[in-house]
Amino acid sequence: MEAGRILRNGALALMVALAPGMALGYPAPAPDPTLPASTVPPAVQDLRRKMNDADVNALTFQEMDYLFTTRTVARSGSIWELPRADHALDFTYTYKGQQYTPEQFLERNYTNALLVMKDGRIVSEIYRNNTNAQTRFMAWSVTKSITSILIGVAVQEGRIKSLDDKITVYLPELKGSGYDGATVRQVLQMRSGVDYEERYDFANPGIAARNHEQALVSNVIRFVDAAKTIKRQHKPGEVFQYKTLDTAVLGLLLERVSGGSTIAAYAAQRLWEPLGAERDGFFIMDGQPGVGREFNGAGFNATARDFARIGQMMLQDGKANGRQIVSPEWVRESTKATGGPGPGYGYQWWIPNDHSFQAIGLQGQYIFVDRATRTVVVKLSYFPPGNDEPHEEAEAFLAAVSAWTPR
Repeated sequence: MEAGRILRNGALALMVALAPGMALGYPAPAPDPTLPASTVPPAVQDLRRKMNDADVNALTFQEMDYLFTTRTVARSGSIWELPRADHALDFTYTYKGQQYTPEQFLERNYTNALLVMKDGRIVSEIYRNNTNAQTRFMAWSVTKSITSILIGVAVQEGRIKSLDDKITVYLPELKGSGYDGATVRQVLQMRSGVDYEERYDFANPGIAARNHEQALVSNVIRFVDAAKTIKRQHKPGEVFQYKTLDTAVLGLLLERVSGGSTIAAYAAQRLWEPLGAERDGFFIMDGQPGVGREFNGAGFNATARDFARIGQMMLQDGKANGRQIVSPEWVRESTKATGGPGPGYGYQWWIPNDHSFQAIGLQGQYIFVDRATRTVVVKLSYFPPGNDEPHEEAEAFLAAVSAWTPR
């Protein structure tokens, strides 16, 4: 099946690239004497270093507000009620020549929550491992796709005049860095050309591993600050290279064009309230309020139903709860393949084929949308780090659930 080849056709590095923290728990590095001392308690820092480990991530991925300072994305107003037509998942899927049931998939594929919508109705909603409809799950790099939606809103509001403007038109502090000369569009497409390898080898740390440790674990720097000194590796627009730093720059752009607002406040006003979310979301922060920023490259948390509302809104060309949140033109443009490994990458969305698109986060977080079958699937997982097989099996399941017609 075509959808099942997404990762095998060039995106095999997804599970190491989708968000920081891929490595197993690692020992605390020596403090950098050029940076201020961390105010994060050593025990909390250690928990953050271990949060992705296979023996704890089923819990940590649903409890990020205990590990991090957070900033709320508040819901308000009427809830977008999602109608239901509950149905047993009475189909099978095939993986590596073997046939399995959805019930088998849940445990085989490290599932905390699974929600399936067909034609705008919830047909299945399953919670496991002490989670429920009120649990707020870590989205990891699904957050990148949410950032893309907010950029689309800023464009339709005229805050961003053109995607072909240089990013330094809005962020002059990036002049002289590797981002100088890159356009907003090229940053959206992960084609900025900056020299930032998304590698998290903490024994031999590069810029990404240091950024993770210093910004997210010890909170002594801001994650996006690396953009001010980063070098250029490729001419902007020429090479696709997945980089969480590109999304962090888009977050800084949102702060700037929204008139000094926070990313969370802009998201609440422009997305979460009009979406009709049923529970507050939140971002984890790279520091305390006053200095810290939302980790908009991979740090958003929300309920499975609210992630499903995002998917359904995108399926409905940007309309939700009776309101047009982002333009149909933006939905179409942002979910059109413009390059990248395998089938393709749009504006912070993965594009497996010409009729579906998906937001994918580290260790098995998914919002999958298939236009052809009017299907939305939210899967929130706790894949073991460093293992690609769960991603491959999840793709086989998504293809099967998309083709399935409840009867």
